[in-house]
Amino acid sequence: MGQRLDCVCVYCGSADHLKPCYLESAYGLGQFLAQSGIQVVYGAGKTGLMGKLAEGVLDAGGKVTGIVPRNLFTPVLIHDSLSVLEVVDDIQVRKARMSELAQGFIALPGGYGTFDELFETLTWAQIGLHSKPIGLLNVNHYFDPLIKLVANAWQEGFIYPGHENLLLEETDPHRLIEKMEAYRPPGDLEKWVTRDE
Repeated sequence: MGQRLDCVCVYCGSADHLKPCYLESAYGLGQFLAQSGIQVVYGAGKTGLMGKLAEGVLDAGGKVTGIVPRNLFTPVLIHDSLSVLEVVDDIQVRKARMSELAQGFIALPGGYGTFDELFETLTWAQIGLHSKPIGLLNVNHYFDPLIKLVANAWQEGFIYPGHENLLLEETDPHRLIEKMEAYRPPGDLEKWVTRDE
């Protein structure tokens, strides 16, 4: 067995004018996590999925911590009703701080920023900087092309055997959290560094 998750970091998009299914899924995830007693750490935004995630947590009586780099700390972008708001120097400190606080990571649909956060978190796991579970909530099959990309990278030898299991995927929040809480990191991650056969 893995461990009970008390705090997860959620990566997600902040774009406007998204399909309702994406906004509803973010709000629903926030509600589910709060109702499950799981605190949320995220990028502090109030637009797009970020805002709906925070609203879901807060409406269900949960705790949500936002981490924002100083250059993005503006009223048009940042949620003003969070449980905790931390302003940090830059985007790299933001990512490190979110990673430090969380026991696991969930990616909702998003764009460049979400992809960056997700793959940096995966890379940190691959090189042994953390052993926390990383999950995709695959809303509306959004991540299907990404899952195929990862599978192709593994098949072509760019991802070591077992390392494809660093990324968990589900369409339902409850099942995703179950997978994350049962997660055990692959036993041969060090091969990426040592190059042992």
